[in-house]
Amino acid sequence: MAATILVVEDEADLSVLMRYNLEAEGFRVLTAESGDEAVEAMQEITPDLILLDWMLPGPSGIELCRRWRTREETARIPIIMITARGEEEERVRGLATGADDYVVKPFSVPELLARINALLRRSSPQLITTVLKAGDLELDRTSHRVSRSGREVHLGPTEYRLLEYLMRHPGRVYSREQLLDGVWGNDVYVDERTVDVHVGRLRKAINRGRAPDPIRTVRGAGYAFDERFEKAS
Repeated sequence: MAATILVVEDEADLSVLMRYNLEAEGFRVLTAESGDEAVEAMQEITPDLILLDWMLPGPSGIELCRRWRTREETARIPIIMITARGEEEERVRGLATGADDYVVKPFSVPELLARINALLRRSSPQLITTVLKAGDLELDRTSHRVSRSGREVHLGPTEYRLLEYLMRHPGRVYSREQLLDGVWGNDVYVDERTVDVHVGRLRKAINRGRAPDPIRTVRGAGYAFDERFEKAS
């Protein structure tokens, strides 16, 4: 069962970015563009985690956080504050109000996803898959170990993140630009050809002899984890 995340953010571009990446990770995502919309959303659903912007039209993120922490039905929902305020005093204020974590704009998408997963592991461990399996390939997200046919596969940190990202959604084709945003982060500036280099390294590490290649190249589009791999192995 996928975790439900409520994104409360009034910057449309940032809201779309977060929604896209969260859905790519398998989360169910709901959005609100103002404090009032967030209040209405919380009357209809109880999310597993809230991404809450500090500055909002209507009630501010700080005010909403304070309200939700005083109510029994919402008091334990993990809240990550997202804001342009980076001063120590403001971070302390956000955490003192009841936020569980704090991310300052501009932020790295992989870092945000890591923080979300860390909070969900504590609050709702049943919603976080720790081991990804396909055919004879296994990736343990807790130990960061990968094995194939029982043999450990040694990957660099980038190749590990790339494999994990692709395995989360077998069959889904990701463009090089999408992989750069999802694996490297949208605040890292590297050439799209870098993706090809790391895919090549990943293939070399996980494929031995005549073993089938689980990474599918889609000409003119990008890469995907082959959804037929599990049946073929």
